[in-house]
Amino acid sequence: MLAVFSALYWTFFALTLPVFFAGAVGVFLVTAPFDRRRVVLHLYTCFWASFYVYLSPIWRCRVVGRDRLPWKGPAVIVANHLSLIDILVLHRLYRPFKWVSKSSNFRLPFLGWNMRLNGYVPITRGQVDSVLRMLARCRELLGQGNPLLFFPEGTRSASGELQPFKEGAFQLAMEAGVPVFPVAVSGTHQTLPKHGIVLRNRMDALVEVLEPIDPAGFETAAALQEAARAAIARALDRR
Repeated sequence: MLAVFSALYWTFFALTLPVFFAGAVGVFLVTAPFDRRRVVLHLYTCFWASFYVYLSPIWRCRVVGRDRLPWKGPAVIVANHLSLIDILVLHRLYRPFKWVSKSSNFRLPFLGWNMRLNGYVPITRGQVDSVLRMLARCRELLGQGNPLLFFPEGTRSASGELQPFKEGAFQLAMEAGVPVFPVAVSGTHQTLPKHGIVLRNRMDALVEVLEPIDPAGFETAAALQEAARAAIARALDRR
């Protein structure tokens, strides 16, 4: 039964991509003259992504602590990464952040094109030049008042367990003196693990925005990184 649902779901997903992308282009053209941060386009993208969660009769997603996230002002948001579905459920935060995502995603038809329209930030893992360009662009975006969202593990967890974090996001937070918002995601790994595209189980996802962490209380980015990871680990352990 789930195999049939999976086939139908991904078929519908593929068929609706051009429709939603056409809408994104329209939103971009109308709002670009007055919305330099592309907030309206991002909120449209949040609805686009969330639509695929709303649509599924066997998926449930709760968002807790959304009000902790700012509508305005720079911040660094860090979330654990379990599944491709994390992308969909994190858009249900409905806050005007910029994603940091691997460069290959920006080449995907419709989805990648929309990421470019939104001004999200590409990175190629393992390439120093790409990392430096990503950091420079992130500094620019923070300076313009944009929150940034990172997966500090760098890639999806194959086991579902929380992986070590990388320092880049926390270095940026320390430099800019902006708060770090840890976000704990659960319930998506069982539905779509790292390898494969067949949906396997019903989903009961929880996205929890935790208390912000002030980088001023830490001497190093590594210490800030560990504090954010520990906060997410504690939240996951409670479930």
